[in-house]
Formats: sequence, C-alpha cells, structure tokens
Amino acid sequence: MLSSSTASGEKNCFGVYTVYNVGNAAALEVEITDNSFHPDHFTHVSGELNARIDRVPPHTNVSHTVVVRPRKFGYFNFTSAEVLYRRKEDAPSLQFAASSEPGEAVIVSFRDYDKQFSSHVLDWIAFGVMTLPSLAIPFGLWFSSKSKYEKLLKSTKKH
Repeated sequence: MLSSSTASGEKNCFGVYTVYNVGNAAALEVEITDNSFHPDHFTHVSGELNARIDRVPPHTNVSHTVVVRPRKFGYFNFTSAEVLYRRKEDAPSLQFAASSEPGEAVIVSFRDYDKQFSSHVLDWIAFGVMTLPSLAIPFGLWFSSKSKYEKLLKSTKKH
C-alpha cells in the first residue's frame, strides 16, 4: 500500500506491506511480490519488492517497507501485491492471497507539489505588505483625531 495518494517526483514514496496472520497456526515461507513499481517509472531506493518472511506467528502481523522514487509524473494504477505462504511445514502446495489494492495515485512534479502543499511564506509576507496601508492609514487618521480631541478636552477642563 502506498503511503500517500499524492506524491512528488523528487520525494521518496513509501510502500508498506503488512501481513496479518489471523489463523491459529504460523504462516511459513511468506513471499510478498509486488509488480506495481516498474523500473521504467520508479527508482528503487531501499527495501525489497520481492520480500520473504520465514515465519509469521499466529494472531500477529509483520510489516515490510519499500522505498521508491518516481521517475515520471502522472496517474499510476497500483495493483495488488501477491502473497504466497505455507499453512504447515509439510504442506505440498502454497496458499495464495492478495493485498488490498491501493488503486490509482498521482505523481506530480515537485514544483506543483510545492505550490499546493507549501506554507507559502512569501505569499503571506506580500499579502501583509499589501494590506498594511489599508490598515495603517485609517488607524493613523483615527489616532490623530483622538489625540486632537483629547487635547481639546484637556484645554476645556482647565478653564
């Protein structure tokens, strides 16, 4: 499962696989295979796309993380990972399971990602500078009138 439905082309994407063993016996020789991260579209950073876990005890879970970096931008359809395991050590055949399908995700350029998700500090500074005159001028006029009125009140009270 991809950690986010929107990712940037210059940032790492994390694929997290969690195998839940809800049975009463250990799952043995668990193999996770994911073909969603094609080498033409993603650069492998760390973790294994084809992972093998020797044993998953009953009523527990085991997680595996893969880190990839997108090479291209656009919409990507991620398919389910395949999980093969043995129910018993002497089981003649492997059991098949599939992960939940993450579906479609968007990979955007860093510029577009930054435009959408950054804090826009310079934009807020420019906004503050542009609104300052519309706030400062009325305040200055009010303060000037208030000061004149207070002087006038003081001079009339002295008489």
